[in-house]
Amino acid sequence: MDWVLDLYQRHFDWRDLTLLVLSPLFMIAIACEAWRFRRTGVFELRDSIDSLNSGGSYLVADLMLLTVLVLPAMGWVYDHRLFTVDVTPLRFLGLFLFVELLYYGFHRASHRIRWFWCAHVVHHGSEKMNFGTALRQSWFYPLAGNWLFYLPAVWLGFEPRWVLFALSLNLGYQFFVHTTWVGRMPAWFEAVFNTPSHHRAHHGRNPQYIDKNFGGTLIVFDRLFGTFEPEREPVDYGLEHPFPTHHLFWLNAHEWRSMFRDMAAEKTWGLRLAHLWKPPSWRRHSNGFRA
Repeated sequence: MDWVLDLYQRHFDWRDLTLLVLSPLFMIAIACEAWRFRRTGVFELRDSIDSLNSGGSYLVADLMLLTVLVLPAMGWVYDHRLFTVDVTPLRFLGLFLFVELLYYGFHRASHRIRWFWCAHVVHHGSEKMNFGTALRQSWFYPLAGNWLFYLPAVWLGFEPRWVLFALSLNLGYQFFVHTTWVGRMPAWFEAVFNTPSHHRAHHGRNPQYIDKNFGGTLIVFDRLFGTFEPEREPVDYGLEHPFPTHHLFWLNAHEWRSMFRDMAAEKTWGLRLAHLWKPPSWRRHSNGFRA
């Protein structure tokens, strides 16, 4: 096993493994929630297996692409940075808030630009809301370019691994807002932070909930930029265009195929290419998964 240790020492940093280290805590939370709601329909076995398979395979794919694609690209930007920012506790807090703003931009783009939606759609595939739903992440996030949204922090002078560490903490917090176990938090908390109530609305396909509440740890940017919607009526979870598959590959790839089919159905290259940056519902010809 010496080669494994050598590979880790040469290519990985402890900050790269934040979500992996948090995984046992996530599993304990899922087990406790599943026991608490075992007879209520909050969990469904096949859906939970899909979520666990998605989460486990995502971690493997993400660590591989982090090494061969994301860190080298971020390293190049860091080599051309404007400043050099040495991280202190106060500066890391500033970085965390900046990454939250960048995450808001990524998340909003992932709902409004089909190219990015093709990756993000995996996360919205479940019609259940529980901690397991948080594990549904796409293999193709790095290839789609989600990391591009965080380059401004690197270009300003924050070392890439600190930027990704701040993002990992952000994502770790978000795991705990995927639940019906918690109702409303205190009013002051609901006003500032992303909460289970806010995020339940985000996962709804009710017309008033679509493309709302994009914040990661905070809800303040949604309030500032007009994308906030409180949870008022019961949430209908899932996709507007659901796809009936439990196949792990198609859970990750179905919307890519749908987009390329929509592009092929157009008569001109202008319309074909527009599918890449237009909203997911724009001139949709194919409707999700077809065998």
